[in-house]
Formats: sequence, C-alpha cells, structure tokens
Amino acid sequence: MPSGEAFTSEQARSIEKVVETAHSETGLTFSVYIGDVEGDIRDAAERLHAEFGPRATDTVLVLVSPGDRLLEVVTGEASGRRISDRACALAALSMTTSFAGGDLAGGIVTGIRMLAEAAGHPIGIPR
Repeated sequence: MPSGEAFTSEQARSIEKVVETAHSETGLTFSVYIGDVEGDIRDAAERLHAEFGPRATDTVLVLVSPGDRLLEVVTGEASGRRISDRACALAALSMTTSFAGGDLAGGIVTGIRMLAEAAGHPIGIPR
C-alpha cells in the first residue's frame, strides 16, 4: 500500500494490520493500492494484479482511486474460487458507502475484513 498524505499513521497501521490479518487467516495475499489511475480502472487494476507474477493466483487486489471516486477488486484464479463475485460486490458496496461518508481508511479496513471472511480459512488449516 503506498502510504500517502491521505492517512494518519494510525489509519495506515490499521490498513496494514487488516491486510496482515487477512493473509494469516486465509493464506491469500491481500494488496491495497490507493491512487489515481490512467485510463480504465479495471484495466489498471488488472495490470497491477498481474505484477504479482506467479503469486497473482492467490492475490486479492483492492484498487481505490479517490480522485476519480472509483474502486475495483481483482482476484486471482485461486482467490477467485474462494471469494465469489457477489462477496466482492458486497465488500465494494460497503467500502463505497464508507467512502461517501468520508471514511476512506475505515471503508478499506471493513472491505478487506469482508473479503477475508468470504475467503474463509484454507482447507487443512484449523481455525
């Protein structure tokens, strides 16, 4: 997550912590990108997601473009089997609702939690 002036250090830590917790609970990699993008947001999100290379299959990328008021969630092949499109849409709705209320960091934290909950624990790893 590129830290910028958009967050206090406490907010940045909260986002980093939820990303770490989501990874430890699910075994998936969660990544948050916040910033303006050139062109179509879906294309930009897919390009960023592809940069994970072989790890992209287990990666969930949340791209937030506050200046454009846009959000995109991209899952890899393996993470997409565990997180449905419906779960992504519900997390996105929750995030955008928080964003509209002025809570960018809180929306991201809630959205990552929702995505991790939808993914569940990996098979073979007890809760």
